Amino acid sequence: MKKILIGTHNKGKFREIAYLLSKKYKKVSPVSLKIPSPKETSKSFSGNSKLKVNFFSKFVDFPVISDDSGLCISSLKNKPGVYSARLAKRHGSFSKAMIFILKKMKHKKDRSAVFICSLSFKYPQKKPINVTGKIKGSIARSIRGKKGFGYDPIFIPNKYEKTFGQFSKLKKMRMDHRYQAFRKLKRKIKTL
Repeated sequence: MKKILIGTHNKGKFREIAYLLSKKYKKVSPVSLKIPSPKETSKSFSGNSKLKVNFFSKFVDFPVISDDSGLCISSLKNKPGVYSARLAKRHGSFSKAMIFILKKMKHKKDRSAVFICSLSFKYPQKKPINVTGKIKGSIARSIRGKKGFGYDPIFIPNKYEKTFGQFSKLKKMRMDHRYQAFRKLKRKIKTL
């Protein structure tokens, strides 16, 4: 069975990417190989995604897939953006970071937001292939739902009333920003 390393320490991301990949692949976690996480030094999603895939590729001789993703809120100057995970770390959890965002959004009329995912794939000794997926929506007025992970419970995708935190896992994984990016990647790499 062919192996693929899913370059993330985030369990939610690992599950979603593993679900999208073909069953032909044995999905390997960097945690199981005791590979650390690299420092994310880029100011862009694609920059961090490529940085991660190049870093993890140094440790294995089979393909690697990595992503960098986050929530960009219009009225907060597209923040937290690439700092989405770091904001949660700074506040102690995603729940606390969501409370912080909702407080900042309290009097904002414009609640539009976009979830962005930049996905990178790399074969050994080859250059990374990079794609970006997006899903537009708005920020809810309260935390709603226990499903998903990260900022899912405050993000309402366009044309829906529910937050991603209220969606079934499958429905969310078949439409979100990661899925949009993966569809583009699959057009370039048919074996995925």
